[in-house]
Amino acid sequence: MRRVRRNNVGRLTRNSVALILAGGRGSRLHELTAWRAKPAVFFGGKFRIIDFTLSNCVNSGIHRIGVLTQYKSHSLIRHLFNGWNIHPTMQGKFIEILPASQRTGSGWYSGTADAVYQNLDIIRYYNPDFTIVLSSDHVYKMDYGEWLLYHHKNEADMTIACVTMDSKRASRYGVPKVDAGSPRILDFQEKQEKPAQIPGDAGKSLISMGNYIFRTEFLCDILVADANNIESSHDFGKDIIPASIKSNKVLIYPFFDSQNNNHYWRDVGTLDSFWHANLELLDIEPELNIYDNEWPIMTYQKQLPPTKFIFEEEYRTGTAVNSMIADGCIISGAKIRRSLLNSNVHVSSFSLIENSIIMPDVKINRNCTINNAIIDRGCVIPEHSQIGIDLERDRQYYRVSDKGIVLVTPEMLDQPIRRHI
Repeated sequence: MRRVRRNNVGRLTRNSVALILAGGRGSRLHELTAWRAKPAVFFGGKFRIIDFTLSNCVNSGIHRIGVLTQYKSHSLIRHLFNGWNIHPTMQGKFIEILPASQRTGSGWYSGTADAVYQNLDIIRYYNPDFTIVLSSDHVYKMDYGEWLLYHHKNEADMTIACVTMDSKRASRYGVPKVDAGSPRILDFQEKQEKPAQIPGDAGKSLISMGNYIFRTEFLCDILVADANNIESSHDFGKDIIPASIKSNKVLIYPFFDSQNNNHYWRDVGTLDSFWHANLELLDIEPELNIYDNEWPIMTYQKQLPPTKFIFEEEYRTGTAVNSMIADGCIISGAKIRRSLLNSNVHVSSFSLIENSIIMPDVKINRNCTINNAIIDRGCVIPEHSQIGIDLERDRQYYRVSDKGIVLVTPEMLDQPIRRHI
């Protein structure tokens, strides 16, 4: 992750407002987002996905933040209220929640651009020089101050943060086309079967991270024009960017090095990618360092007692290796291997958990074996359960991903609707 000296960018960050798009459902996560918005999904043992974007803002010196919510936002709003109510408003700093509220008479947010358009009056009230529009769906650490400095020095109207990706996979993303040696975007393809490749690097494409910086005056003008276009879908990738590049200075911001190697960024939008990104944190030296005191990832977590490991007998010993265990857990004569346990998880004797993500408030009873699984919040796993061992059997009761990751929710276990999401 790049960092710059704060005194070089302090004026830019102070004169910026960040808007975080947090209204998406995240349908590729299936039942994980049946009761919560994707940004509210738990990640990394104690965080929620949105915590990474919010922490990037605060660590970058951006303290005027709006979070645009829509789909099943109760747990997200509760999390923001409990964990991110950190700024005294008298200092001109804030984290505000901006739900779809018919501010322009349009009803629900009908696209990413429409979501920002419906809050133009708020943007104009704060009158920032720059407006930063951020996705809340990804896990990464990024100094937005350096990005702002790049945007300002290049006198851009809009700058799009980009990473590189194999062209075969890039068809699911927005892909900018540039000339060799120039950051200026010549064309922008949204989810095309054959995306443009990076000049001089065959087989690789640039993809948009879904993060944009605008000159605020330009943003207001282009959003008003888009809102008046009855043929528009009011989406940044499909409409705003293609309309902007014709007669304005729209650049890429490379979130990668001179050899086109990306800085850490993970799209956790599928069950397989979500599981993999979580378990990457268990590596000896993971790419994402969540123990970095200079760039802390902040969150809200209940005040819970320390985790406890009990029993040391010949046939049952409470142990955890190559794992991350949050507060409030009790490992009672069970074995945990290469897994992440969120808060308040109880695993009973003779059970074995391997290569799995256990969400908060889960109880795993005796003699269970769980492998390559995601156990959602509030599940009570019955005694002698075998999950991730026989995938054909698992498919009869649970969801099994393309790569064999098993998702279990309370509803799949015929258990009551959860009280906590």
